[in-house]
Amino acid sequence: MRIAIVGTGGVGGYFGARLVQAGYDVSFIARGANLVAIRDHGLRIESIAGDLLVHPHVTDDPTTVGPVDLIMLAVKSWQLPAACASLGPLIGPTSAVLPLLNGVDAADRVVAAVGVEHTMGGLCRILAELVAPGHVRHSAIVPTIVLGELDNRRSVRVEAYQEALQHAAIQTEIARDIQVAIWQKFMLICTWSGLGAITRAPIGVWRSLPATRALAVQLLDEIAAVATARGIALPPGAAAATMGFLDGVAPNGTSSMQRDMLEGRPSELEAQSGAVVRLGAAAGVATPLNALIYACLLPQELAARGERS
Repeated sequence: MRIAIVGTGGVGGYFGARLVQAGYDVSFIARGANLVAIRDHGLRIESIAGDLLVHPHVTDDPTTVGPVDLIMLAVKSWQLPAACASLGPLIGPTSAVLPLLNGVDAADRVVAAVGVEHTMGGLCRILAELVAPGHVRHSAIVPTIVLGELDNRRSVRVEAYQEALQHAAIQTEIARDIQVAIWQKFMLICTWSGLGAITRAPIGVWRSLPATRALAVQLLDEIAAVATARGIALPPGAAAATMGFLDGVAPNGTSSMQRDMLEGRPSELEAQSGAVVRLGAAAGVATPLNALIYACLLPQELAARGERS
């Protein structure tokens, strides 16, 4: 099986390195200092599941890779349009793109770029970040990938990809309903990112203070209401279950959007809090707390993008 990793940050770097370790033919699409570091010194994974150093094929030119079986798409949501435009050389007759992005519309954008026959639904659970070029740190959460066909059929290829990922010591689940799974992840990451960014505190702080914990509960309820209005069959108690998962995260944990905002980089604000507001408005569901967080963070986001001083 040939695999391409498009986006060699914390998520793509970690999962791709584990696949290399398991003996798969993996090519990494990277750029800038990250590409140079991986090419010259290898990709270093510092992980609670065990450290490793791999020396994979890395390039910034997908045409040098050619068609592959599986493309793991692990860019930031705001990088998705450019990433989709680069997928063509990687697509063969049986290729599949597996998006591992935060948000709920990544698969739709991939479908528009390469066709529904080449698109799967997916998400991941991991707390990992690129701490330096060529250096990924995995600090919490059992690394997990959830995947599925967009029509939820249990296909031969989805089972083959599950087997490959599990062979690489990656916990892998085939979702019964991939849209439900994506929205459950969306509930978690929007709440964590929004509160983390606006409080500028790690998860152990805001979940332990009664005032900010109450905000987390309200955020989860708003997102669940939007999902339900859009026909997503969330299981009973989905909001409470998500809060329970957040309670189990290491107390020093921060989200990628939170870290990006703290460091003045463009973030996934539009794909997370912004998406809740937009989708809620379209469905006629009020999302006042998500709207407040989005509005308060928007000036900093625009400054990071160079759209205002």
